[in-house]
Amino acid sequence: MESLDQIKTRVVGVDIREVKTTYALVDIRGEIIATDYFNTMDYPEISDYASALSEKILVLVEENGGYEKVRSVGISAPSANFLTGCIENAANMPWKGVVPLAAMLRDRLGLAVALANDAHVTALGEKAFGSAHGLKDFVVVSISHGGLGSCIFMDGKPHLGVNGFAGEVGHSCVEVDGRQCGCGRRGCLETYCSDKGLVKTVEELLAEGAPSALRDLKDISVQTVTYYCDQGDQIAIEAIRRVGFMLGIGLANYASVLNPEAIILTGDMMQAGKWLLKPMRKSFEEHVFHNIQGETRLLVSILKEGERDVLGASALAWDVKEYSLFK
Repeated sequence: MESLDQIKTRVVGVDIREVKTTYALVDIRGEIIATDYFNTMDYPEISDYASALSEKILVLVEENGGYEKVRSVGISAPSANFLTGCIENAANMPWKGVVPLAAMLRDRLGLAVALANDAHVTALGEKAFGSAHGLKDFVVVSISHGGLGSCIFMDGKPHLGVNGFAGEVGHSCVEVDGRQCGCGRRGCLETYCSDKGLVKTVEELLAEGAPSALRDLKDISVQTVTYYCDQGDQIAIEAIRRVGFMLGIGLANYASVLNPEAIILTGDMMQAGKWLLKPMRKSFEEHVFHNIQGETRLLVSILKEGERDVLGASALAWDVKEYSLFK
C-alpha cells in the first residue's frame, strides 16, 4: 500500500543585514525552533557567502529534526526584488550589481527559495504576527541598518509595482541638493531619517559649537543619543527632533497619496521612543492632507526586533511554490 506524502511543517527564515546574517528554523505555527547568525562581511564574494549560508542552514536543520521536514526557505535582504529573486544594486551591501541569490541558494539546498526586500518581509511579519494583523490597507516603514524602506499592502496583498520596487519612500527627495545618498542621488529621505542620518545631524549640530556630552563620544548611535536625551542634553534632543520633523513630512506625503488605515514603524530608530515619536506625530498632522488628518494610525511594531524579520521571511517561505530535488 502506498504511503501518503508527508506534510512538511517547517521552513527556514533568513534575515540578511549589512553586519549580521540571522537564520532560523520556524514551524508552521510561527514558533522559532532554533536560530543562529554569522558576520555577513566575512564573505565579500557572493559565491562564498551563498555556500557558507547553505552549509550553516544544513547544519541547523540536521541538528533540529532533519531535512525531510523542511519545505522551503525565505530570505529578507536590502534591495532584494521578489519578482526576480535577485538583490539588485544594493547601496550598503558588499556585493554589487545584480545578484541572483534565490537561484544560488536553490541550487545549493535543493529547496524552493523566495527572496524579498527587508521592508516587504517586515510587512509580512507584521501582517502574520504583529501590529498589522487584521488590517488590509497599511504601510510598514522600516528604519534600520542605515536605510529607510517600506512596503505597501493594498486589499490585504503587498503592492510591489511593475518592476518590484514600489515603496522606496526612503529615496524620495525631501531636500533639493541635500545630503549625498548611497543610491547616488542627493536629498533622499533616508539620509535624514535613519541611524546614519541621525549621526550626521548630531555632527552638524556639534559643528555649531554648542556644549554637549555627545562631543566626547567616539561612537554615536540611536541608543547613545536617546540616553543623552533622557539626561536633558539639548543637542541630543534637537537632533532627534529634526529627524522626527523630517520623518513626519515623509510619512504625511506617503499617507496623502495612499490613504492607508495605518503606518507601522519598525527598526532601530524606534528605540528613540517619545523623543522621536512626539515631533514625528506633530509634523505628520501638520503636513498630511486635511481630509485624513487624525484618520491614519501611526503605530510602532510590537514584535521583537531580533525576531520580526526571520518570522517575516518564514511567512514568505510558505508562499513560494514547493520544490525539492529530493522528491
